[in-house]
Amino acid sequence: MSEWFSVLSSFEKIYWIISGVSTFVFLIVLALAFMGSETSDIGGADTEIDSDTGAGFQFFTFKNMVAFFTIFGWSGIACIDAEYSNIITILVSIFCGLVMMFIMALLFKFISKLADSGTLKIENALNSIGEVYLTIGASRSRMGKVHIRVQNSLRELEALTDYKNDLPQGTIIKVIEVTSNGLLIVEPQNK
Repeated sequence: MSEWFSVLSSFEKIYWIISGVSTFVFLIVLALAFMGSETSDIGGADTEIDSDTGAGFQFFTFKNMVAFFTIFGWSGIACIDAEYSNIITILVSIFCGLVMMFIMALLFKFISKLADSGTLKIENALNSIGEVYLTIGASRSRMGKVHIRVQNSLRELEALTDYKNDLPQGTIIKVIEVTSNGLLIVEPQNK
């Protein structure tokens, strides 16, 4: 193998070294991902973002750089084998590497949108239909509870009504308002 490597031009050697090292690192990152480990400690470039906006579009991350150099190296070797000039080889390999980084950034952006924090946003209950669980007093005289589906989860929430009659257990209700302190204002679905 050393004989094969020694006959290569310095331009070819650079591409083979980049391909070999980046492919090795790529395989380590891939193995760690399958074992459930995070690679955010390697290089410190990937950060975990805990917010409702998701990870967003992150172009310069450790994983993207590994992907860039892996594709850069192998596309460059393919161009060298196809006997393209050095300039064309460099341009094609940079283009291929950047395309791969862009694809990976988009992939991680879309994957991050699949995550659900599970945090209840009470405003999402507005206009929802539910059922009274504990009787709600007429004209806000007594707080009751309702079962209502919010964010694809059945919740038991406190509620009041402006309706002139009590809303007994089993009454089908509609949420017409959400107060600033998180209470639901409901009315019977079929007045």
